[in-house]
Amino acid sequence: MAITVAELVAEPQLGLTFLAGTAGQDNRITWAHTSDLPRLWEWVTGGELMMTNGMSIPADAEGQVALAEALMDSGASALAIGEKMHAPPLLPEFLEACDRLPLPLINIPYPLPFIAIARSVAESSLLEESRRLRQTARVYDLLRTAGASENHWQSLVQRLATELDAELFVVDHRCLHPWHPDGQSLPVFLADEWAPLSGQVSLAGKNFQWHRVRGRHVLTMDIPTHANALLVVLPRSEPHPDAVVLLHAATVLGLQLSRIVLSLEGQHRLAGEFLLQAIDGRLGTAEMESRLAVFGVPAQDFMVASISADDGAQLANVHIELWRHGISAASLRRNNRLHVVVPADVADDVLVHCAGSGAALGISAPTTVAGIQRALQESLWALGSARANKLGLARYAQGPSWLGLTGFEEGTALVRRLLGPIFDYEQSQEGDLIVTLRTYLDSQRSWQKTAAALFAHRQTIIYRIRKIGELTGLDMGETSTVAQLWFALQIHEAMRS
Repeated sequence: MAITVAELVAEPQLGLTFLAGTAGQDNRITWAHTSDLPRLWEWVTGGELMMTNGMSIPADAEGQVALAEALMDSGASALAIGEKMHAPPLLPEFLEACDRLPLPLINIPYPLPFIAIARSVAESSLLEESRRLRQTARVYDLLRTAGASENHWQSLVQRLATELDAELFVVDHRCLHPWHPDGQSLPVFLADEWAPLSGQVSLAGKNFQWHRVRGRHVLTMDIPTHANALLVVLPRSEPHPDAVVLLHAATVLGLQLSRIVLSLEGQHRLAGEFLLQAIDGRLGTAEMESRLAVFGVPAQDFMVASISADDGAQLANVHIELWRHGISAASLRRNNRLHVVVPADVADDVLVHCAGSGAALGISAPTTVAGIQRALQESLWALGSARANKLGLARYAQGPSWLGLTGFEEGTALVRRLLGPIFDYEQSQEGDLIVTLRTYLDSQRSWQKTAAALFAHRQTIIYRIRKIGELTGLDMGETSTVAQLWFALQIHEAMRS
């Protein structure tokens, strides 16, 4: 076992004496660390004897008390101050705080070198180091026997918790929800304490930090392989789990999460292939029903959600977020949009949360496999409405209309009437009329800018715009014509799946 504060002070060759906090003399010392930085507690990982020449000690009573409380909250075993060095007078309020907490306060006699204390702690910790190595080996052996399936996640967490004699929780630091759908939620007292902080648990911005929450020590540390995964450790007894072993445990949990995510990617690819075939009409009703059942989506009561985001990379992990929140889904990435099939009873706020901040969602009406293509068009129409009206989410046929139209049937008819002759021409003749029209309107009807954007001659652009006028029967010089064509292009672009 690690040496206690009392045992260290009792070593006659050191000459250490208690100044205050003797009620904490049974604290175990895992390591001796020297620091003279202002925020001394930020360098504590739990169980350290912190030694200072006094430059870290504030001169005022309030600052000294705050230092004692912060060291205690961070899990320090004791504070040792060098005699006749740079420490200001230790005020009565400071000594009283050390007695109250209790935080052992030790005097290091001058001119005893700090290294002598560190050597004594290190020599007494040889057996502890051997124990740490054996425990680290057992931690990695748990990963070897865990298996890659997501079904083994909570089993691994519980076995690690038993090994560390602590309660373990892996949560998303943004919302404090369990990172894995089978994971345990944070205890109520922690959730209540941290909820007002909107998930910003680590106030000092550190990835390894002890907290004191309602009388209990709590450790928060990042899972190294997943940016938003946070490991929360609630020790069950003293001494607390070793900091080095905890870092290895976080690595093991991160590797297991990577295994799980990798296995999910295979299912995600299969879901994308299935939806592509279903949307293109290449699957029969019976086959679609059986395939949807594989992904856990009810074939007779689902909806399609179309999602877009300014940052396209944001869409890459939506399927993982849905899985993490226990939502069965099949998704397809197409034309910078993500189309997701989910059960019809999924709540709007959950979808918004999984899509992430800044995303726009369009939701179809509930449907069956026979109406999956129509549902996709409905979701795209709703997405257009959401973006046009600056909404995070819009449902088809609910809320504000899009561009004054009530549904995709009206939009499709308008696109066909105005742009249909151009589509028909491009199918029979090689041409870039639609691309030219879009660029021409985006360039404020400038021949020169359009030609530069398309790397074409100015006369070529003039010819194409005149051809569009001939095909549609519209006067391209009229403002009303330009407005109608722009209107139709917006609908066409949004409705492309």
